[in-house]
Amino acid sequence: MSRRAMGPLTWAGAGAAIAAVAGAAWIGRDLPPRPATAAIVSAARAAETAAPIYYRDPDGKSLYSATPKKTPDGRDYLPVFADDEGGAGGPGQSAEVRAPAAKGERKVKYYRNPMGLPDTSPVPKKDSMGMDYIAVYDGDDSDDGSITLSPGRIQRSGVKSEPAQMRRIRTLVRAPGTIQLDERRVSVIAMRAESYVQKVADVTTGSRVTKGQPLMEIYSPAISSAAAEYVATITSKATVGIEPYGRGSKQRLTNLDVPEPVIAEMEKSRTVPIAIQWLSPRDGIVLQRAAIEGMRAQPGDVLFRIADVSVVWALVDVAERDLGNIVVGQKVTVRARSYPGRSFAGQISVIYPQVNKETRTARVRIELQNADLALLPDMYVDAEIDTGGAAPVLTVADNSILDTGSRQSVLIDRGNGRFEPREVKLGRRGEGYVEIRDGLAEGDAVVTSATFLIDAESNLKAAIKGFAEAGAAQAGEGEKTGDRR
Repeated sequence: MSRRAMGPLTWAGAGAAIAAVAGAAWIGRDLPPRPATAAIVSAARAAETAAPIYYRDPDGKSLYSATPKKTPDGRDYLPVFADDEGGAGGPGQSAEVRAPAAKGERKVKYYRNPMGLPDTSPVPKKDSMGMDYIAVYDGDDSDDGSITLSPGRIQRSGVKSEPAQMRRIRTLVRAPGTIQLDERRVSVIAMRAESYVQKVADVTTGSRVTKGQPLMEIYSPAISSAAAEYVATITSKATVGIEPYGRGSKQRLTNLDVPEPVIAEMEKSRTVPIAIQWLSPRDGIVLQRAAIEGMRAQPGDVLFRIADVSVVWALVDVAERDLGNIVVGQKVTVRARSYPGRSFAGQISVIYPQVNKETRTARVRIELQNADLALLPDMYVDAEIDTGGAAPVLTVADNSILDTGSRQSVLIDRGNGRFEPREVKLGRRGEGYVEIRDGLAEGDAVVTSATFLIDAESNLKAAIKGFAEAGAAQAGEGEKTGDRR
């Protein structure tokens, strides 16, 4: 065909063809042709490896980054993927490490709500906010009641374990009280006959006296008559040397409470004193002085009251709940509020057989040595009673106990992120530890921190498992009903 014979349409078609070839050549210059197989492999790899949700320190430290980062020594932070957070693997697994697990033959049992609600599904689905349900595989929820946590979750929760060990539990029962006098170490000086106080020694209330120290001189007609009769009997020529004849007169003096040294002085001097010296019956402190020179004392009137305070009592009020651990003879440490930093050692001597119905406490008596007289009557004190046994017992940390009121349990660390709840029977508590009477053996690793977080996770999984089993049972019954129809 000649050039002139070509019509307008022919030239237009030729121009379009040339433009198409030129465009293809230009695009081909910037984007080299990719094989079809390469595109297929890239798509498969993108489907296998999801984007990391954050990056963590390669040494396991609590350091995280939202973007790729390097350590001060030049090492890359490890990526953490979404399925690592769910517990399928340890945090920081790379795509190459996770690929075998993803390609494995693990069977999905069901899918659970991502927000922890008791809702499951046999097929993948989304919740009302568009979040994917989390797959639960075979082996994730074991039938022995144990729970498995990923290493990353264990690290972030601060889970710590400690073996059960044999220890001596030192249980202290604390009780307040006051210092009181020993009732057996108090003496009073009272006349047994009408008497007159002629002289009083330089002794006042609060003075310290010793046994045999003169306190006063008294004149008593009854005592003088008995003393004259006794002296006459022992000096008579007819009865001298015959002991029975003076026995009655001496007994009268004794009945009138005349001090023994005064009677001995009469026997030695063979004379009757006008005034009788009255002596202190014991070492102690003068608590009361009622004697006044020239006063007349009737029988029974207390002229002096003396107490030995070298040994005192601490009367403390122990709560009713602690009485089962209190026994006579236990060692007690008493601290007086007047002497900070100082303690007094004693032991329980009496447990009073009565409980105060208003305060629900029982009174306990503690004997204390008070050689320096630091403890004074009615002084406030605080007692610490050591009720612990001497033999060591199996113990765990007090904060490892999960107590529901009617049931006590602990979490056993079985390793590899698995934790098993175990019911135990408790005993005494003290110093941050509790006795385990049944349920554990020495050396069992017990979770001591984050126990409530693990317990909550265990309860949640148990509830989800129950819903899943119930849903499967209903589905099976529906299939049987359909077959019958």
